[in-house]
Amino acid sequence: MAEEVRSVATVELGRYLGLWYEIGRLPLRFEDDEASDVTAEYSLNDDGTVRVDNRCLDAKGEPTQAVGEAVPDGEHPGRLRVSFLPDALRWIPFTRADYWILRLDEDYRHALVGTPDRKYLWFLSRRPAVEQSVEEEFLQAARDQGFDLDGWIRAEQSGNVVQM
Repeated sequence: MAEEVRSVATVELGRYLGLWYEIGRLPLRFEDDEASDVTAEYSLNDDGTVRVDNRCLDAKGEPTQAVGEAVPDGEHPGRLRVSFLPDALRWIPFTRADYWILRLDEDYRHALVGTPDRKYLWFLSRRPAVEQSVEEEFLQAARDQGFDLDGWIRAEQSGNVVQM
């Protein structure tokens, strides 16, 4: 059996906040395989939680948005628990999903994020395009942690942020 998935040991949340472009991902039931211009923007709420604003153009080219909330894990800085349920339902137990930062470069320009069950994985960048060698380095880190990348989807990026 493969070792447990490992998140990074430290994250400066203030540096992680901001806009990220999705370079690629494993398939998601809640996002079209053909989704493009996928971005995630993280900002700090007054209560210390993190606002997660995901946007993309769906398979029909229509803008979509999902706004959620992430709670940092005080014992594991590289781990967040995320919910996209409406505010009134976020108190319900077991409605938050694991969001673990698996790899992060020292300049906070590229991030590999996944779930401990290895079902979900994202490669994010501060820019809409990355060098092939950087992408391969991060994807190799995913393989090294036991992620199966056979279904890897590369997101088409125009460099635009979807406006709502």
